[in-house]
Amino acid sequence: MGGLIDRFEEPPLRSRGRLFETLVHAIVGQQISAKAADAIWGRFLEAVGEVEPSRVLSVSPETLRGVGLSGRKVEYIQGLAQEGDWLESQAWSTFENSEVERALCRLRGIGPWTAEMVMIFSLLRPDILPLGDIGVVRCIEKYYADGARLAPSQLMEFAEPWRPFRTVAVWYLWRSLDPEPVEY
Repeated sequence: MGGLIDRFEEPPLRSRGRLFETLVHAIVGQQISAKAADAIWGRFLEAVGEVEPSRVLSVSPETLRGVGLSGRKVEYIQGLAQEGDWLESQAWSTFENSEVERALCRLRGIGPWTAEMVMIFSLLRPDILPLGDIGVVRCIEKYYADGARLAPSQLMEFAEPWRPFRTVAVWYLWRSLDPEPVEY
């Protein structure tokens, strides 16, 4: 891990402080490559402009599908936009990680991975280990098991020394995959 930190010291992980935008960005990136997600995100920004609930709701589903989103992701994003007031009214900083995950996962299209991306990129929680992220899993296997496939319990074991700053370790693992910083 020390070598990765030395190679990718800058820039540090930062939050934009926009929970709704982070959620939408994470939905765009669900189940697709980072490269495809970046391309779709760029077109999404062109279509929507400022990523705010009212702006998302003002764009037709057809336009959103035209940027490369599946019909299902359009439903999720527009449903999330309808929950914008609720999202903004929550005192997220007072929630435990499990409470954040539980609250977000009640929203359609939000699962544990997406909730973890919010905790990492918006709430800057220091100890998140998203084992549902294939990039994180493959990096742990590459750097700690010579590429051998590992069971979730083994992945947790390798990540234990990083506690209580597993988010930092994840940041550097992602950076080793792509020198361009991941942002949500």
